[in-house]
Amino acid sequence: MGTLTFSINVTLDGCVDHQEGIADDETHAFFTRLMDDAGAMLWGRITYEMMESYWPAVARGDESAPPALREWAIKLDAKPKYIVSSTRADFPWTNSHHIAGDLRAGVQRLKDATPDGVLLGSGALAAELDRLGLIDEYRFLIQPVIAGHGPTLYRSGLASTRMLELVSAEPLHNGTVAMHYRRAG
Repeated sequence: MGTLTFSINVTLDGCVDHQEGIADDETHAFFTRLMDDAGAMLWGRITYEMMESYWPAVARGDESAPPALREWAIKLDAKPKYIVSSTRADFPWTNSHHIAGDLRAGVQRLKDATPDGVLLGSGALAAELDRLGLIDEYRFLIQPVIAGHGPTLYRSGLASTRMLELVSAEPLHNGTVAMHYRRAG
């Protein structure tokens, strides 16, 4: 069975707005390593639509981007992408697959079928999957920023406090800190 790893940028005050924080070569390298190591990506519909609106065009060369971002876009294009949505069923981006029906069963099947693990990158979906006990690891890139606005991590809450075990903490040159945790107990 593969591991489900939730990874996201988060500011010091908990903001997970994708426009906040540092987006440089070092942070892109961090997320590229995570994507390369995972067997599949898992997103909610909103994250999928945000990614779909830009990265396929970069991968095709229709949108100009630095070489490192184009390389990332090509890798993302080739990576299996699984999308949870109750409002949309058509996901035309290359290698995209819909997870419909029972969320717990669908994500558990994906984990079971993906020995290299699944990388989750959607905040709202992560809260729901955490409530279901399906997230195994957390890879947060803590940004040296106080955003002062939302959306925030786990804004919909959890039923109880989630205790985590620190695996590693790696400060990057740009001031961010890559934190790796796993579920405790």
